[in-house]
Amino acid sequence: MHATAPQPASTGANWGEASTWHWMGLSCHWRVLGEPSAPPIVLIHGFGASSSHWRHNAGALAAAGYRVFSLDLIGFGRSDQPGLNRHFSLDNRLWSRQLATFLEEVVQQPAVLVGNSLGGLTVLTTAALRPELVKAAVAAPLPDPTLLRPLRQQQSGWLVRLRAITVTAICRLLPLELIVPIIARTPLLRAGLQGAYQRSIQSDRELLNLIAQPALRMTAARSLRAMSVGMALRPRNATASVLLQRLKTMLNAPPVLLLWGRQDRFVPLMIGELVQSQHPWVELRVIENAGHCPHDETPERFHLELLHWLDRNLEGTSAPGIGHQA
Repeated sequence: MHATAPQPASTGANWGEASTWHWMGLSCHWRVLGEPSAPPIVLIHGFGASSSHWRHNAGALAAAGYRVFSLDLIGFGRSDQPGLNRHFSLDNRLWSRQLATFLEEVVQQPAVLVGNSLGGLTVLTTAALRPELVKAAVAAPLPDPTLLRPLRQQQSGWLVRLRAITVTAICRLLPLELIVPIIARTPLLRAGLQGAYQRSIQSDRELLNLIAQPALRMTAARSLRAMSVGMALRPRNATASVLLQRLKTMLNAPPVLLLWGRQDRFVPLMIGELVQSQHPWVELRVIENAGHCPHDETPERFHLELLHWLDRNLEGTSAPGIGHQA
């Protein structure tokens, strides 16, 4: 399929062939669609979502000549939802390790990585830490408070320990086991989710279900607590501002694209514009009439921008026929 050709509205939330892969003793859910010989593209969902959130994208990208993979990050979707653990921290470093091993063991070759929101941060982390596995990195968008206010390079040890104790205590005291099911079962979920979209989601039952189902699992609250602690306490070298600097200094860094909905209320466009001004080697494309989930809200425009950019940047290694009919 050419990038400008008509594209299917939806492949459905249960698109492709679903499988389970085990990593670090944890069960990981993933999906795949497309010809086995086609170049791989891996789609990584955002916070609270899953591989099902790529319902409007998998079919179009497979038709464009890619083998489309998507992975439920640990803590989300149908993957395991662990709680606080002294052996690992549930943050973008762990999700990056999960994705890198998935590329090695399941995809078995370097791939284009595309992430929405938290998935975008995971993609950027993987590109910075395991660039040999990444042909191109796309964040749509890239969320991280450190993009506006980077962490200081050095902090006193006692302050770090005090912060860790305080954050952990607060997260342990929050009654998430009560809060999470209430949100998932009431109009609060629809109201919160509406903030991520420019269009009305009032009648989109499939969207509400794919977000609500993981939140209704018995282990959802404990996993939310673990990732809240993990993301709050992650070290400076795991923040987007430092990861971008790391990529900037690499000789063979993969190309990076930011796709941003102009009406994004969760992560405003000004953050993407700031990143692009500080890192001119990063390309920024703005998608009109879209909020925080441009891949799901305006899939046709999302595919157009993505496929044309891949065609320009992969220099003959992209899927055949993409982007040559403007």
